[in-house]
Formats: sequence, structure tokens, C-alpha cells
Amino acid sequence: MTAPEAEEEPFAMPGIESQEAFDLMEERFPGAAADGATARVVFVSPNGEKVTATENKKAVEAAIAELGDGTQVESTVDPYESGAVSEDGLTAYTTVTYKVDAAGLTDASRSHLAESLEHARDSGLTVEAGGDAMEDMGGPSGTAEAIGISVAAVVLLITFGSLAAAGLPLLTALIGVGISLFAITALAGPLGLADTTSTVAVMLGLAVGIDYALFIVSRYREERAKGRTAQEAVALATGTAGSAVVFAGLTVVIALAGLSVVGIPMLTEMGLGAAGAVVVGVLIALTLVPAFLGFWPNAVLARKDRKARRAGGTPRETRKVNGGTRWAGFVLRRPLPVLLAAVAGLGALALPMTDLQLGMPGDEAKSTETTQRRAYDALAEGFGPGFNGPLTVVVDAKDADDPKAAAGTVSERIGGTEGVVSVSPAQFNESGDTAVFSVVPATAPTGQETKDLVNTIRGDRPGIESEAGATFEVTGTTAMNIDVSEKVQSALVPYLLVVVGLAVILLLVVFRSILVPLKAAAGFLLSVLASLGAVVVVFQQGHGADLLGVETTGPIMSLMPIFLVGIVFGLAMDYEVFLVSRMREAYVHGERPAQAVTSGFQHSARVVVAAALIMIAVFSGFIGDSDAMIKMIGFGLASAVLLDAFVVRMAIVPAVLALLGERAWWLPKWLDRILPRVDVEGEALTRPAEPEAEPAEKDLARA
Repeated sequence: MTAPEAEEEPFAMPGIESQEAFDLMEERFPGAAADGATARVVFVSPNGEKVTATENKKAVEAAIAELGDGTQVESTVDPYESGAVSEDGLTAYTTVTYKVDAAGLTDASRSHLAESLEHARDSGLTVEAGGDAMEDMGGPSGTAEAIGISVAAVVLLITFGSLAAAGLPLLTALIGVGISLFAITALAGPLGLADTTSTVAVMLGLAVGIDYALFIVSRYREERAKGRTAQEAVALATGTAGSAVVFAGLTVVIALAGLSVVGIPMLTEMGLGAAGAVVVGVLIALTLVPAFLGFWPNAVLARKDRKARRAGGTPRETRKVNGGTRWAGFVLRRPLPVLLAAVAGLGALALPMTDLQLGMPGDEAKSTETTQRRAYDALAEGFGPGFNGPLTVVVDAKDADDPKAAAGTVSERIGGTEGVVSVSPAQFNESGDTAVFSVVPATAPTGQETKDLVNTIRGDRPGIESEAGATFEVTGTTAMNIDVSEKVQSALVPYLLVVVGLAVILLLVVFRSILVPLKAAAGFLLSVLASLGAVVVVFQQGHGADLLGVETTGPIMSLMPIFLVGIVFGLAMDYEVFLVSRMREAYVHGERPAQAVTSGFQHSARVVVAAALIMIAVFSGFIGDSDAMIKMIGFGLASAVLLDAFVVRMAIVPAVLALLGERAWWLPKWLDRILPRVDVEGEALTRPAEPEAEPAEKDLARA
């Protein structure tokens, strides 16, 4: 049995050993790095027969011959000549290498691969395939988006009671997502963007696009109910809710763009792609939504308002008791019990996060209905669990007296390490000063034992290098995933501190208060930690995993925590701004603190609840995705929005404001003087304009 070839690195991440080793391989083995797509085809003999039996061998060789006939195929490997047959003789595999990368594979090549697999299965063999050539390159499937849009339509219809008012946010959001997806697709080829970039951009673009349009339409209806003309209402809605949309969108963009500082290209692509979709969503909300309102000024109004206008009357605004005011009254009567219950609940959900283990789920996390997962399982059963995640060791023997002897010493010492199953023969470059060999662990790629093995090999490095007279580094997909996980885990706390600090500064400028931003940041931390705890419970510990179609539990995707923090920060600030800004507006206009909380809930609670339900629906739709990473992101975001909107903003915020009273809006005078004034809710637009001075008065003033 031979060790599999070193796999192509899925990341480029400076500052970690596995990346440095991969860079050394590219330098010392010029042109040897395989950029072409690969498909690893696994053959399992039926009924306990040997795969080396005459008929089975003929079937395997025929399948390999057919696989090699593809127009884009570079080479195939005969398992009987390369020793790629399991010790029990039941399993064999071949690697099909293509001339182009996975993105460059034509539909004809993919069809040829699928047909070859089916023909091989007709012989009675069990045939499965993995590798990047098998990955779906089609991007978003549309199922998740359809689910989210359907639920959003129902929520909007219930909220507004008007088909036009419900349809406008959906229409403008879809236009924005279409523009974003077109731009990302156009850039995907030249920049080599991953499919997850477009999927995440669609996910966020759709959610915020609907929400931002919802806020503006809601404010427009509110202004029309006060008796304003359509033109005045559009202007005020854009100047008030539109200003809040700009600020809320800015916080999301800053948090997403800030993901680039972590130094992982994939995370940078996802963050910038999603940030671009949010920017488009903001621009659409500020331009296309007001334009549509100008074309059809009465269509989005409630039915009773339209009837009143057709009858020649003007709807009058009435201060009515609604669900928001009733809930605010409930919290204001018992703020301390509500606060303690909410904090205790979120704290309990956050506890599992202390057991967080990061990794990069591969084919083992896919559904057993996929051929990639079945190929993974067949290889693990035939060759051992570590076969799917070999380590690659690069020996730099440039300064060694005898490079071959040095590489042999390194190989022998590593091969004798506990937990190593086999070591492949070393392969040297043309100069003969660098060697590469593969190490097959005894345990699965995502197992803690494999991580311990990598750390053991690296820990023994000083002694091995001293004996061999050469240096070595460990790389390969498994080692890369381990290194990335450790780096991301170490960057999580600093990134969290930066994001929370940014939240405090932004809200300090907006609300001109010390305690309100601190309360918002604390609530954001609670919702993020609780949502991460929920992800650990389902995807790592397996509780309720069956309900979500998660067939294999294991480490949480390395990029998930930081990505979740970045997105949830922006979304949490959305709800904070739209809810608390109305409270501040009421307080500034003379209402008592408790009354201001009630006013804020009366105007904003229903819209914030609708916005949250829409986001939850959009994100939940992606839980059904076959990609483990997208499934995890969808669940994490849906959980975070649920907890932040309904527990933090709807319970903790009014409870804390009720307990603080006047102190909630306190700001030192010296700080008030130096802080810039940001009129997020467009308060200046609602002030009565001062009358124009008469000419005589102007002359007197000049004198």
C-alpha cells in the first residue's frame, strides 16, 4: 500500500508552518505543484470477493481506461501497479488528474466522469469518487433563497396588510442580490473566488436588502398617517429611516471588511463579497425604494388609509396600544426578573462554547447520500481512518552532507512515532537537496489524536534535525487545517475586543450616552457567545443534529466563530439603532425615561420583530444546504439573530433602561463637546423651520 499524494492546499495563510512548507515545495519543485483538478475513484469488490480477482480486476482496469479517455484528463494511476490496494484485498483506488482546475472543468468532462462511474457500477463493483473534481461548481442552488423569500413574503404581508407594501421590499432586495451576484460571478474567474463567497453574499444581501427596505417603507407609512403628502413622506422617510439604514449598513460593512485583517484569503473573500452585497442593499434602499414610492404613493398604504384618501379624507395618526407597548409595559413593571431570566438563559446557552473545538470538516461531514462521503468511508474502512488526511513532510537537506541519508533519517524517525501507520518513499527534486514524503496517521484527519500527533512530530524536531543534519516542516491539508484552527482561535479574542470596542464608539456617537453603548456591547457579546454555544451543541456534541440533517459531528469550522462575530455585530447594531433611536428621540422631546421606552417599542418593535423573522427565515433556509460549512453558517446566523433580536433587544434592553432611568442618557459635558454629532434618525428634519427674517430685520442684524 502506498501513501496518497500530497493534497493541494485549500488556504494561503502566511505565518504558519504548513504554509511555509508549501511555499518551500513550490520553490524547490517548480512546476510540480498540481493545479489540476483530481478525482479519487474507489472500487470495492462485492460479496467479500477480492478486488484482485480476475473479473473484478478486468472491470477496474476497464473503468480506469474509460476514465482516462476524457478530453481534459491528464493521467490516471493503475492501482495494481502503484500498490493502491488494501491489505484485505477488498478495496482499491485510482487518482484521475485533469489538465485544468476544478473551475475549468467543462460540463462534458463532468458528465464523462459521472458516466464512467455508472458503467463501472454496472459490473457489480461498488464505485464512489471524491476530490475537487466532484464538487458542484454551480454556486447557490436557489432552494434556500426560495424558502427565505416565501417566509419573508408572509411576514411582510402580516406586518403591512398590503400586497404592494409586502412586495416592494422583496422586489428591491432581489434586484440588489441580482446585481451583487452578477458582480461576484464576473470577478470569480479572474480572482478565483470560492462558491461560498457568492452563497454568503446572497444570504446577507437578501436579508439586509429586505430589512432596509422594510424600515423605509414602514417610516413612509407612518409619515403618511400623520397627514403628510407623499413627497414629504418620502423625503422624511429617506432622511430619517434612510439615515439609520446608512449607519446600520456601515456597521455591517466595517465588521465584514474587518475580517480581512485575520489574514485568511477565503475569509477575506467571504467578508468582502458579503460587504459588497450589503453596500448594494443600502444603495438600493436609498434610491430604488423611494423611487418606487414616488411612482405608487398610495399602493403601500394600509387598506383603511387608502379608503380614507379615496373618500377625500386624510388619515389621522392615533396613539394606540399595540403589542410593542404591551410588551414594554410588562418589562417595565418587572425589569429585574426579566433581566435576570434573559441573562441566565443566554449564559446557559453560552456554556458549551467552553468546549469549542475548531477544525475544517471535509467529506466526512457530507451526507451519506453523496458519493464523496461514501468514497471517504470506503477509503477509511479499507486503508484506515488516517488515509483520508495524510501529512506531508518537506525535508530541506540543502546544507546536509548526504541529502538522501538525511531524508532517510527524518523519515525513519517520524515513521517510528506512535500513531503513524506508514511513511511513503521520499521523492527528491531535480537538485537533490529537497525531499517530500507522506505520513499516514492512525486516526481521522479531524481527530484530536491526529492534532496531538502533529504536535508530537514538531515537538521532536530539534532532536531529529540534529541527528539528520537537515531541517523539515509538516504540511498537507490536515496540518494546514490544524494550523489555521490554532491561528483563528488565537485571533478570536482580539477580533472580538476590536469589534466590541468599535460598537461602543459608534453607539457613543449615535446615542450620546455612556451606558447605552456599554449595554449594547454586553448584549452583543451575550448573543454571540450563546449562538456559538448552540452551534457547539448541535454540530460538535450532536444534540438535535438529526433534525437538521447533520449526519457527522466533529470540530466546528475554523472560520465560523470570527465570521459569526463579524456578521452578528452588524446585524445586532441594526436592531439597536432602529429600536433605541426611537426611544432617544422620544426622550429628547421631553418624555420621561419609562415613557420613552414605551414610545420606542410602539413605533419600532413590530418592524424590528418582522425584520428579525425575515432574517431568521433567510438564514434558516441555508440549513438545508448540502455543504457543511453553509449549513453551519446558516444555523449560527439564524440562532444569533433569534437570540439577539428577541432576548437581547426585546428583553434586556428595556429592562436595563428601566433600571437605569435618567442615568441611561448621561454623558459628561466635556465628552459631549468633543463628540461629532450624527443625526442618525434625521431629527433635524422634523424640527420646524425658523421663519425667514424680513429685509429690515436683516439690515438691523447686519448693523
